[in-house]
Amino acid sequence: MRLPFVRGVRGRLLLAIVLAMAAALAALTAGFNAVVAGTLERNADNVLRERATAELRILRPIGGRLRVQEAPDDSAVDSPVWIFSRGQALEEPPRATGTLEAAALSLAGGPAKFVTVPRTETRLYAAPVVSQGKRLGTLVVGISLAPSARTKHTALLGSLVLAILVLAIVAFAARWLLKSALRPVAHMTAAAAAWSEQDLDRRFELGEPYDELTSLGATLDDLLDRLAASLRRERRFSAELSHELRTPLASIVAEAELALRRERKPREYRDGLEIVLRNARQLTRTVEALLAAAQHEAVGTRGTADAYAVAADTVEACAGLAAERAVEVSAKRPPTPVRVGVDEDFAERILQPIVENACRYARERVGISIVRAGSRVTYVVEDDGPGVALDEREAIFDPGVRGSAGSANGGAGLGLALARRLARSASGDIQAAAAEKGARFIVTLPAA
Repeated sequence: MRLPFVRGVRGRLLLAIVLAMAAALAALTAGFNAVVAGTLERNADNVLRERATAELRILRPIGGRLRVQEAPDDSAVDSPVWIFSRGQALEEPPRATGTLEAAALSLAGGPAKFVTVPRTETRLYAAPVVSQGKRLGTLVVGISLAPSARTKHTALLGSLVLAILVLAIVAFAARWLLKSALRPVAHMTAAAAAWSEQDLDRRFELGEPYDELTSLGATLDDLLDRLAASLRRERRFSAELSHELRTPLASIVAEAELALRRERKPREYRDGLEIVLRNARQLTRTVEALLAAAQHEAVGTRGTADAYAVAADTVEACAGLAAERAVEVSAKRPPTPVRVGVDEDFAERILQPIVENACRYARERVGISIVRAGSRVTYVVEDDGPGVALDEREAIFDPGVRGSAGSANGGAGLGLALARRLARSASGDIQAAAAEKGARFIVTLPAA
């Protein structure tokens, strides 16, 4: 079962920091108190050695036995002294508990040794008394450990209080830092929750990246830009599809309704079916071109083709319309072979609507020339028609928009808008450029 305050990333990070800091402080506290206890014990041992040295100075060997030359300083109540010679005390032992007396007596005749007597808060030190290489007795001095115990207790209490204060300060500081550091995430979460599919232009806008989280926000903004562009393309795809299909579908429906309105001659039925067939083929071409553009944008597959072969096939495909309009269409072969970086069918889908449009507007001639410049291949399609007005050079590429010159025979089926979309899906473009006479379209595609 998870605790409520550790469900979020901030809560888990805070818990991890507090637990790690608590473990570190616990280790430091234990180590500090161990050092204090060891220091106090060494100090007590040093005091006992000094007291034993002072007591040994007043002892004299006489006749093989120890004699006390001066009265020992017993003014210190917490420093009892026992002097043993041949297992017997030389003088009246200090007032002490039976446990302490027994412990002191047990040290007589033994080696130099430190002993802490249980339940008495006293530490004893036994020092052998030796004269001329012969042991004459044992000196036992003691010291009370009560002051040391009080010092250790105070050190332990103080270190615990300090550790708790440090842990509280660290927890507060970590909480504040985590809240500040994760504020961009909270901002992004709140902003994203309030967005809808219509908010294509809304972004997190965290400003210039200064850490990992703001860099994440900038990266997500870039991702949203790409997603918005993709969604706009899909919406444009739907708009272009509906625009391109509306006219031929309406023509098919109108011809069918007209044919069914009354009985007609076989020739009239044939003419109507030819119109339906022509519009159905136009629909097929439109759908295939739109699907090719969508597939090209999604998959990004690339092929190669001879640039002149593409132009020649386009001229052949537009031959019927050119003959109907009494227009001569020609493609000029480049001095050296040029290859485009898309497959032939796709390149023809891009170029054909431009040439068809030129055939509809031209008076007598449509020309196609091919130029390679660096990594780009340019098709220049020129006609001797009325041309494109300056303020219409971009508008004519929008779905449903026609130039002011008009067209006698309707749209081109694929349309200029779809041709530009196909070109841009292949990292190319189509522009209407200025011309001395007629219209001039520049189709740019990547070179192979």
